[in-house]
Amino acid sequence: MARSLRMLVAALTRGWVLWIAVGTLLTPAPAAPVRREHLIVFMTDFGVLDDAVAICKGVMKSIAPDAEIIDLTHEVTPYSIAEGARLLLRTSQYYPSGTVFVTVIDPGVGTSRKSIVLKTRRGQYFVLPDNGLITQVADRDGVAGIRQITNPRWQLQGSSSSTFHGRDVFSPVAAHLARGEDWNGLGPALGTFTRLEVPRATTDGSGINGAVVALDGPYGNLVTNIDREEFSRLGFELGATVRVSVGSSELSVPYQRTFGDVAPGAALLFIDSRGLVSLAINQGSFAAKYRITPPLPLVIHRKIARP
Repeated sequence: MARSLRMLVAALTRGWVLWIAVGTLLTPAPAAPVRREHLIVFMTDFGVLDDAVAICKGVMKSIAPDAEIIDLTHEVTPYSIAEGARLLLRTSQYYPSGTVFVTVIDPGVGTSRKSIVLKTRRGQYFVLPDNGLITQVADRDGVAGIRQITNPRWQLQGSSSSTFHGRDVFSPVAAHLARGEDWNGLGPALGTFTRLEVPRATTDGSGINGAVVALDGPYGNLVTNIDREEFSRLGFELGATVRVSVGSSELSVPYQRTFGDVAPGAALLFIDSRGLVSLAINQGSFAAKYRITPPLPLVIHRKIARP
């Protein structure tokens, strides 16, 4: 009886070991962790008539083939650092932490100006020339660190020029960052960056003194530096008539909520999607009609006091 019991236990033990062995062979090995490459958002003043943008994208894709590259725009007014800074400020707030912004608006290319990467406290990286482009983003989001790009290993190997840093410096750096490489290897840490002087609207006894800083795409609406809060201090209510001076023109326009609140071809003042005062013509171009070319002074006059 005892011998039979020992044989049964041995058989069960062999079966248990075999079952474990088979189960081990059939269990798939754990998958290697998937490294997701960060978004790259690309902006330049290169235009799209030649190969400059395509070359830069080719450099990025050669280093980070799985990175998604989103074009912010390549139609920034040539050399306009202020316009580039405004577009970075506007756009970057809608992208997640880890996004790499590479911006090449660089009238000082090849000079002593630095090439930098600035990381914001939101965790975004900005790869650009140190010429003021990052000023407004840094003021809004805070600075987690700045590094000067000096390490040749982060730059395009076998290619160097004094006039195409978009290809040789900024694009490869953006791609390495998108791959998740440690940005401490870029070069030395910096404590400051070049600041851009950003004009501010002011209010005095006559009204608000501001500026037209840009046009809204193909529509000819005026983008200004006067925000909703500043305008509200003048006390205008929807439907009120507002007297404005822009360039050499002085006119009175209704303060309305949206374009369709006035007849086609009529002008209006409204608060745009940026939270800024804008002037527009419903289904027309305010800029074309009044020959507006930014930058240009803009005055919003106070309400005329009734006797």
